Amino acid sequence: MSFAAILLALLLEQARPLAPGNGVHLGMRAWVRAAVKYFDAGDRHHAWLTWGFAVALPCGISFLIYWGLTSQFGLLAGTLWNVAVLYATLGFRQFSHHFTAIRDALEAGDEPQARTLLARWKQIDVASLPRSEIIRHVIEHSIIAAHRHVFGVLGWFSVLAMLGLGPLGAVLYRLTEFVPRYWDNQHKRHLTPISGNLLAFSDKAWYCIDWVPARMTAVGFAVVGSFEEAIDAWRGYLQREGDASLNDGVIIAASSGAVNVRLGGEPAQSEEAAASATVPRQEPAPGHLRSIVGLVWRSVVLWMILLALLTLARLLG
Repeated sequence: MSFAAILLALLLEQARPLAPGNGVHLGMRAWVRAAVKYFDAGDRHHAWLTWGFAVALPCGISFLIYWGLTSQFGLLAGTLWNVAVLYATLGFRQFSHHFTAIRDALEAGDEPQARTLLARWKQIDVASLPRSEIIRHVIEHSIIAAHRHVFGVLGWFSVLAMLGLGPLGAVLYRLTEFVPRYWDNQHKRHLTPISGNLLAFSDKAWYCIDWVPARMTAVGFAVVGSFEEAIDAWRGYLQREGDASLNDGVIIAASSGAVNVRLGGEPAQSEEAAASATVPRQEPAPGHLRSIVGLVWRSVVLWMILLALLTLARLLG
């Protein structure tokens, strides 16, 4: 039933997306602020306690509701609860309006509007960036958003749902991604004092939780894109960064090769390197925005087919 829950949630989210400032997201922000207020006293064990209250407790509650519904009313009731949780945690429409507005502005030749929209979306200064760099930023942010709002949630939900834990995986991934980003923003803007131990622990927890999903997303992009070039770009990124390599960097590197565009910290190719490369990486251009959309949707179809096959195998087995 995991496949059915994901499919229904995606269709529902496309038909009627959650509005900005919806009650679910407002409640999530209030919850993690309360965790800091009541538990973050600065010590390392307080960081564990704060993170556990903000992330682990909602995960446990989501599982208990699923278990109670399934026990009392059957599998269908549990599946409906899965759909409700996935509707709040999974989907393109939670970020795609930013991408669409910027792409439309660039295609209309309204570069100032595209700069304004990008700066508003990611809170970065893009006033001095050339057009190709604006496109690069849009591509990178959109790829990472697609991973965090779709593929990462899908992966953790699918694995833990198959173990009988209901929507616990979706809640775990969503909150683990949200809390370091939100706490870091609050700390930098001096809105809420956050201890260094809590910031460091939440960042480490997020890195660990996202390690496998990030590489699954990268593999998916390689399979539905240019596989050889994606793997080559991935390998090149790891060689450049070594131990400093990041989950986001792996995804961006694989995407760079998959659609043949220079992204991230990849250096511009010299004429000699470009001549020897299988497919020299291109500078970001408006056409690559549509290539990225196609790459993401093909990857969604790939993972949905694999999930459907696994579901069918379980039913037949």
